Amino acid sequence: MKIYPAENGITLLQFLAGRLGVSRNKAKEIIDQRRVFVNGRRTWMARHCLKTGDQISGSFSVENPAEIERAIILYEDRDYLIVNKPSGLLSNGPNSLEQKLSALLGLPELLACHRLDKDTSGCLIFAKHQKAKERIITLFVKNEITKKYEAIIRGYPPKEIMTITTPVDGQKAITHIRLLDATPAASHAKRHASGLVNAASRASGSASHISISIETGRTHQIRKHLASIGHPVLGDRQYGVGHEIPRHERLIGRQMLHAAEITFIQPFTEKPVHSNAPLPADMKECLRQYHLA
Repeated sequence: MKIYPAENGITLLQFLAGRLGVSRNKAKEIIDQRRVFVNGRRTWMARHCLKTGDQISGSFSVENPAEIERAIILYEDRDYLIVNKPSGLLSNGPNSLEQKLSALLGLPELLACHRLDKDTSGCLIFAKHQKAKERIITLFVKNEITKKYEAIIRGYPPKEIMTITTPVDGQKAITHIRLLDATPAASHAKRHASGLVNAASRASGSASHISISIETGRTHQIRKHLASIGHPVLGDRQYGVGHEIPRHERLIGRQMLHAAEITFIQPFTEKPVHSNAPLPADMKECLRQYHLA
């Protein structure tokens, strides 16, 4: 959508409410969800002043909390559940996956043992009672729970296997990444002309599918680390910002990050537990769009 001379000086909030025919509150929700782009840059200031000729794009629907069903359960025993968390739901708190799952299963003491970002999907452990949560927290503290993630990132990482150790919020943080696949342009540049890798990674339509493991669990660690090397997770509304976003990337509805696997020793039975969460449909479609599937 283009800003016409008669709209010069209008705020982003006023523009969306008028053009979309929605209330100011609903327009504010859309802006707050960081789904709006002004001249290719993600913009979330409701009072942002628009100028003649500005181009407005993005996804203009308001997110609704995902509904859940028993099919998301990957593993269950007398103490724990592991579920494939849908994107769009908080792990715990009001109207969260914890709350919805507790009601669905009739388990009032159900507790999330860790958290995934609202827009991250994948393996999430729940305890059926307080003691079970305490035991799992101990395993997390001792680094005895292994988690693996998959992500689709912008561009091509500097190395096919690498470790990022940049501190996060002043704390030690270690993230290991391994390249699974890359769009043909980036892959070609990597194989034939190392001097062109950076140019290819910035090219429109260039993306990589990577596997990730972490030794530490800082808040937003993976997303911050990937953004710090210039290859943010596609669709990241918080860290993949500050520059023009390629047109094809603007309609990606959420960050393309998925908690694919989790492994630990069940602290009560001492038996190994391993769960694998298949990639959700939106990530599969993103892989297809970038010729990574």
